[in-house]
Amino acid sequence: MSACTDGWPVDWLVPDWPVPPWVRAVCTTRSGGVSAAPWDGMNLGDHVGDDPAAVHANRDRLAAYLQAQPVFLQQVHGHTVASLGHADGVAPRVADACITREPGIACTVMVADCLPVLLANTEGAAVAAAHAGWRGLAGAGGHGVIEASLAALGDGSVKNLVAWLGPCIGPRAFEVGDEVRQAFVATSAAASAMFVATGEPGKWWCNLSGLARQRLQALGLERLYGNDGSDTWCTVRNPSRFFSHRRDTAVCGGSGRFAACVWIDDGRGDKLL
Repeated sequence: MSACTDGWPVDWLVPDWPVPPWVRAVCTTRSGGVSAAPWDGMNLGDHVGDDPAAVHANRDRLAAYLQAQPVFLQQVHGHTVASLGHADGVAPRVADACITREPGIACTVMVADCLPVLLANTEGAAVAAAHAGWRGLAGAGGHGVIEASLAALGDGSVKNLVAWLGPCIGPRAFEVGDEVRQAFVATSAAASAMFVATGEPGKWWCNLSGLARQRLQALGLERLYGNDGSDTWCTVRNPSRFFSHRRDTAVCGGSGRFAACVWIDDGRGDKLL
């Protein structure tokens, strides 16, 4: 993962992926915000019990850092994809992924253990962001948020698409039951390799980013970057850098949300929506 170079907080992540320079992307961390504990400091979630004024200030800071307008979704662990345009404004859509072809709008997903997936085409004409928890990733009948996002982006071919996988709960921290494993192996036998028995009956360690990579590769997307399943990318194992719902809620009673954003730079600076 690359460090930021644009005056953003130094530990924010900038995807290292082969897209045109006008396609911009970043994944925030806990740094750069004003929220008090246990949401300290750059909490972007307005549904987790944090002071609404602090969340508003953090979102304003994000927009100022990006010099683009982040559009937040009302995420429900589904696979609906929202199409974003300037005419639509910034009111939240009920969706777990979004796409835009208009400059100056940042497709944004919030996470705190779920996997953020950023997508772009190599012409730099369209970008998308997806929130991939296990439910949205599994979807129904093998069609989930990944499949829906690529369908919204593509013209029938994914050969010109690039994907970046951000931080999420890691394969040595995500314990799940048989129902989660079955949701994936029911439609793909290869998915069984992403589950390792914990030693307790009916319990498995789940490799969420590995499952997403499998889905993307099965759809023909060859250019995959970012999260490789190592501890560096694990939200649970990096408490000073990332929020984690599973870790923080157990200890603090709640968790903040960080965000992954991708947008087409319009060169307008501070001329936001």
